[in-house]
Amino acid sequence: MHVGQRVDLLSTPHPIIDESVLAANIARVQGYMDEHGIAFRPHIKTHKIPELAREQLAAGATGINCQKVSEAEVFADAGFNDILITYNILGPEKLSALKSLNDRVSLSVVADSAHTVQGLAGAMAPERPLTVLVECDTGGGRCGVQSPEAAANLAKSIAGLPSLRFGGLLTFPASNTEPTVEAYLVKAKSILSEMGIPCPALSNGGTQSLFSAHLVPSATEHRAGTYIFNDRATVRAGHCGIEQCAMHVLATVVSRPTDERAILDSGSKTLTSDLSGFEDYGHLTEYPNARITTLSEEHAVVDLTACSQKPSIGQRVRIVPNHTCVVTNLFDRLVFHKDGVVTRILPVMARGQVW
Repeated sequence: MHVGQRVDLLSTPHPIIDESVLAANIARVQGYMDEHGIAFRPHIKTHKIPELAREQLAAGATGINCQKVSEAEVFADAGFNDILITYNILGPEKLSALKSLNDRVSLSVVADSAHTVQGLAGAMAPERPLTVLVECDTGGGRCGVQSPEAAANLAKSIAGLPSLRFGGLLTFPASNTEPTVEAYLVKAKSILSEMGIPCPALSNGGTQSLFSAHLVPSATEHRAGTYIFNDRATVRAGHCGIEQCAMHVLATVVSRPTDERAILDSGSKTLTSDLSGFEDYGHLTEYPNARITTLSEEHAVVDLTACSQKPSIGQRVRIVPNHTCVVTNLFDRLVFHKDGVVTRILPVMARGQVW
């Protein structure tokens, strides 16, 4: 593959990114955040590519959000300075790497337990304290302390440790729960104020609450990742139309065993087995009534029963994946195109950096 090549002539399967849609997605979300006066911190786990993070910062983002220490190291090596890692970091090896990272960039992390806080404190040095935000469960049901009171108490313990600095509160909420999130954050900040503890940041997050970020007015920043590419899940959430999905997986029909079945060369090593709440594994843009019903490692089984027109062997098709972030991590590089012509080929620099 090379720049200037027609994208439809690429070997398959492979993710391809529409440059025009990509640029419009970045501008659209940053414009919304700017309109509402919300600092925006994109989550780079969607693309894992420094060049794309630079485009997000150039549009107005204030820093980047990583998920793991090794992922953050890749971006620090690429010159990024303001990095937030939104994951509980445990264990000597990770903590040692975290200290080295904290020594060279402006770094923040999260914690939701005294165990995690003590580990962070023991690994850091008072002359270079690590900024720690308390992760709060405001209804998302994943990580996070369970009440504003617990958040304030953990913040107090962080603030009392010389090798740490309390940086604020952070949440990854459930969809459509903005009043609950706002009430939680306001109460926690009020308790902290009564304790005499400043709360510099209130970080809200998630693509699922992207265009309702203004309904949590106390939040000082919002985090989101998938929006840069979009996928079936963001379409279902009402955040975009199918035409605003920048990533497609280009695949080839390699078999037509029956009139009602096609086989694509894009199995679980390409599309992932992540259903994301759907009953099938992707949307075929040329055959919207087709259903990718089964994935094995290298094969996708497509049910054509509801299709009036059906693909032939050798035909190329484009698939909008259910969850674009996982697809990115399956490939060494992404191919970008404009008007069907390859514009650039970028390595997925943080691919596989999941510890």
